[in-house]
Amino acid sequence: MSLPQEPKPAKLVVGLLMKDRALFEPLAVKITSIYGPPDLISYWMSFDYTAYYESELGSPLYRRLLTFETLINQQDLAAIKLTTNRLEQAYSQHRKRRVNIDPGYLLYERFVLASGKNYSHRIYIGRCIYADLTLIYRNGAFETLPWTYPDYADQPIRRFLERVRNKYAVDLRR
Repeated sequence: MSLPQEPKPAKLVVGLLMKDRALFEPLAVKITSIYGPPDLISYWMSFDYTAYYESELGSPLYRRLLTFETLINQQDLAAIKLTTNRLEQAYSQHRKRRVNIDPGYLLYERFVLASGKNYSHRIYIGRCIYADLTLIYRNGAFETLPWTYPDYADQPIRRFLERVRNKYAVDLRR
């Protein structure tokens, strides 16, 4: 018999995808006013993996990730996704988003993103939101899965998430 255990707190990771890099600063200020001080921010990464977002966001596109000092409860991911959806709407113009915000969380074992879209590998977590198992940590590195988004499968993001995982270990000890 397996005995229920309290889940560990998770490291919140928020990815922002945009054409206008000047949006990052006001969005980061707004997001940190909600989730607390940031502790790690990735470098700008050009996004040339797919044209999926270009009709709405424009091109060229850039991605940047940030994490926060305060750990979150895993069950809060659905509410966080709904909050970031509202931010996307607030920064929209002419009914088009100017930014795509991807919240997720990191644990020792995995990296999970939130999505409003159902798919075979996504688990419903409430409030019309699904958890997408994006990467797993095995053999000393994050490994991709057949459905991992190409930008999250690429080395720059996986290297950044290794740094986040190291920081998460420090955070858990506090």
